[in-house]
Amino acid sequence: MPAFAYTALTATGQTVTGSVTVGSRAEAFRKIEAQALTPVKVTQEEKSAAAQAKADAAEGPVKLKRAQLIHFTEEVADLLDGGLQIDQAFRVMQERQEAEVMRRVATTMRNELREGSTVAKALKKASPSFDELYCNLAAAGEVSGSLPSILRRLATNLAVMADLQAKVTQAMIYPAFLLGACVVLMVVFMTFMVPQIMDLMGKNGQQLPAATQLLISFNNFMGQWWWAILITITAVFLTFRGYISSPKGRLWWDETRLKLPLFGAIMSMRFYAQFAHSLGNLVTNGVPLLNSIRLVSKISANVFIQNLLAKVTAMVSEGAPLSTALRKAGSFPLLLADMIAVGEQTGQLGKSMEKCAARYDKELDKRIKRMTAMITPIILVIMAVMVGTVAYSIVAAIAQSVTGIRGGG
Repeated sequence: MPAFAYTALTATGQTVTGSVTVGSRAEAFRKIEAQALTPVKVTQEEKSAAAQAKADAAEGPVKLKRAQLIHFTEEVADLLDGGLQIDQAFRVMQERQEAEVMRRVATTMRNELREGSTVAKALKKASPSFDELYCNLAAAGEVSGSLPSILRRLATNLAVMADLQAKVTQAMIYPAFLLGACVVLMVVFMTFMVPQIMDLMGKNGQQLPAATQLLISFNNFMGQWWWAILITITAVFLTFRGYISSPKGRLWWDETRLKLPLFGAIMSMRFYAQFAHSLGNLVTNGVPLLNSIRLVSKISANVFIQNLLAKVTAMVSEGAPLSTALRKAGSFPLLLADMIAVGEQTGQLGKSMEKCAARYDKELDKRIKRMTAMITPIILVIMAVMVGTVAYSIVAAIAQSVTGIRGGG
């Protein structure tokens, strides 16, 4: 911990100096006052400040995993709901957290709050895992006095987003496994089985079946020109990566991804669910609509979607209703615009967004199940065609070889 040098006055007016080692300047003042002294000047010792800065630089920014972020948010909400002041809540978390990363975040939060920072500023200082949307919601809760309920909503929203991401990942595990198994099987066939067949047929001096000849020609081509194929694939990949790294290429790729069969619909649906959840949270907790849209536009890394939301923001800033702006921007589903229009008419936009988010969550779950149901048979058919072709070529060669041996005998 840093050391602070101080100059203070005793009860009789005598000047005294000294040093205390505490976590922050605010704690130094409290410790000095606890000794019946009146602090006049408190400064962090240069050596201690340099050492502290060096230690902080060595540790780097404190990043929380998604599960840790959800747990941290839920625990703060629980402690505040239990009646603790926010400083006391972070003190409890600082003392009982087993995870070093979370303890460091709680310590930074407590020190920043003791220095007089707001919750939003303390969050930004504590970890980059608290994004702008998170910090602005916390700021709205601090001002309105509803920080526990907002943190609870945030934790729920983060858990929902984590669940959606996990569903997408799980849906791809089995197809990826099948595809990997197919590739391994083809490599085994081409590396071990085909050369043995070539040796067998060569010894018998028999003509190879057409299917087997094609397989052997393909195997020879791959064996002779694999380096050229690898260079070509690498060049194409790097060229593609370079193109989509440019502003124009990134815009085209982000728009194209949303139109891909199966996957595009899931990516779109996931964004709509996030959009509805986040916008509903912000509006419900008193954040102005225009500011809410600006914040929500940052939840997606998709440049095409960001451009659409920039158009929406511009139209809303000119006085257009959000539902009208979404319709004019294009690419947004009519359901989303209609649900927002209902909320605007009834004055309950937050509730409309919550219902819309729940609907998109269900739709996303259906689409993920549908994708899983479709992609697995497709990969199985591709595997069957590839493995069947190779197996037929091998069996045909073996059968002809056996026939030749019998005929010669």
